[in-house]
Amino acid sequence: MSAYATKMVRPLVPANYISDKIFLWYSTVFSAAERDSAYVIDGLMHDDVVKSIIHSTDTHGYSEASFGVTHLLSISYAPRIKSLKRQTLYGFGSMVHEGRKSWAVQPTKYIDEDIICAHWDEILRLVATIKLKRSTASDIFRRLNSYSKQNSLYTALKAFGRIVKTLFILRYVDEVDLRMAIEAQLNKIELANRFTRAVAVGSPRDFIFARQEDQQVAESCNRLIKNAIICWNYLYLEMRLRTAEPATHAEMMIAIKTHSPQSWAHINMLGEYDFSDDKLVDTFGILPLKIGA
Repeated sequence: MSAYATKMVRPLVPANYISDKIFLWYSTVFSAAERDSAYVIDGLMHDDVVKSIIHSTDTHGYSEASFGVTHLLSISYAPRIKSLKRQTLYGFGSMVHEGRKSWAVQPTKYIDEDIICAHWDEILRLVATIKLKRSTASDIFRRLNSYSKQNSLYTALKAFGRIVKTLFILRYVDEVDLRMAIEAQLNKIELANRFTRAVAVGSPRDFIFARQEDQQVAESCNRLIKNAIICWNYLYLEMRLRTAEPATHAEMMIAIKTHSPQSWAHINMLGEYDFSDDKLVDTFGILPLKIGA
């Protein structure tokens, strides 16, 4: 995610969502004054083709409440948390203290089990509302945060999320493969942000539209162009691999593993428009349509 600005309007944050297959399946725009984490859940609910089982984001895209919601949505939330050593680890007060003396990592606070139990049914209804798309997570979280005092349901959701977050931090510290997978996914997002700026010819950091609906359309058009380029890259690579000699094929496979189909150096973003008949055959030899008499 990266902050853009509109003319005479507070900064906006366009958020891109990318799959492990390098498919940009959703994007949105929201104010930089709002927390990213609820919009992360909104995006996950838009993936109707391939259901997410793990999702990574940077430290701005997580909150304790989002850990709780994603867990109940059967999604493993795996953010890269800044200053991990400063994070609070939580334990259960009911656990035997004698057994903790041998632990290399000790919890410093306790989970409020009572508030979780008191609001458990409400938590499940909240998650069901998001799952069934009756309302978005961003709308729900915005309303819960609007109360002058800390909302008890939101407090309970954060308390539950602390359990999930603590378990994740312990896994993150212990599992090298998990850390590498998170880093690899976030590298794809960083490349997608660079791709966005390359596609947005002119002033890519400015939205020229004042209405959020128009900004969403502009961001969706940018995503459509990026996906079209990615698909073309896949098709071109498939054609080259299919026709390559065995030795060349092996070399290409090695090169592909270390590169990304999010590549645009070969694309003329300004475009050349030639609709003459002799130009209506593309790279793959697709002929123009025959018009019946």
